[in-house]
Amino acid sequence: MNYEFTHQPSYTHLVVSLDANESIIAEPGAMVGHSSTVSVETGTSRDGLLSSAKSLLGGESAFANSFTASAEGGTVTFAPPSPGDVMAHELEDSALYTVDGAFLAATEGIDIDSEIGGVKSMLGEASLTPLALKGTGTAFIDAYGGLEKIELDAGESYVLDNEHLIAWDDDIEYSVERVGGLKSTLLSGEGLVFEFTGPGTAWYQTRDLDALVSVLAPRLPTQQE
Repeated sequence: MNYEFTHQPSYTHLVVSLDANESIIAEPGAMVGHSSTVSVETGTSRDGLLSSAKSLLGGESAFANSFTASAEGGTVTFAPPSPGDVMAHELEDSALYTVDGAFLAATEGIDIDSEIGGVKSMLGEASLTPLALKGTGTAFIDAYGGLEKIELDAGESYVLDNEHLIAWDDDIEYSVERVGGLKSTLLSGEGLVFEFTGPGTAWYQTRDLDALVSVLAPRLPTQQE
């Protein structure tokens, strides 16, 4: 499999070239188009089609698409739902944790699992359903806005707002904390944050989609009674 990114970084497309009989899975709605030599199957994370995905997209009975090339090979183009960038992360018998809205696609050999025990319960109060991408292959992660990487040395720490967090590797340690008390949380516009401690790597998006919605909402016309 080969891939390339086009229209980076603001409106990134992911163009995947599949070899003969090769497959890739993607979140619903991610497909822009594909060549006539690629077939598409839709199924849930709990059927035979996606047997490796134990609980795709936050444990819900969500649909996902599997794209498979014929003996001639083929191409598929994907795009995230919001304008921004996409990154590729290579896994070699390792794990990458992502927030559920950041997953775009993954190659064969990647197990996508949300049943990760304590991690899931810890992030519940942050309204995040983490996905554990495990195995060997390539995972594609998208962001609203740009993508930034934070590489921390042993003992080094960094704090990220939960609305900006995208992904983190399985080496880094973290805790979920509330910013100040209730009053400071309401007045500051900040809520829950993640404190990451190295060694390890975390990724974040440069824009907050919820913040954009809050700015636009008062400006939208309302229905006249």
